[in-house]
Amino acid sequence: MNYSLATGTSNYPTTRRVFQVSELNRAVRELLEGHFLLIWLEGEISNLARPASGHLYFSLKDQQAQVRCALFRNRARQLSTPLSNGQHILVRARISLYEPRGEYQLIIEQLEDAGEGALR
Repeated sequence: MNYSLATGTSNYPTTRRVFQVSELNRAVRELLEGHFLLIWLEGEISNLARPASGHLYFSLKDQQAQVRCALFRNRARQLSTPLSNGQHILVRARISLYEPRGEYQLIIEQLEDAGEGALR
């Protein structure tokens, strides 16, 4: 079957560049990582997971949105107190895209406690 969408515009190139899904994800990851080097972000921890690998995975959220985060084992070991759901934190992180799933996430480089959250 051939599916097509009529665009009604001539602003599109006449030649076709077809990407593989993995190529697109790699290109998007490179764009994200090249544009956002390190950012500071504030939010509340939710969906905290502690797999056997020693890494920590969680969502950082505010009242309107959330983003997935990863705190790898070498950084997680440096925490003076354990993280918990509902905890309000400030992080310095780099943005990356996990290519196999096409999902962007924050890779935490630095983490500071900012108190108890209100979004539980």
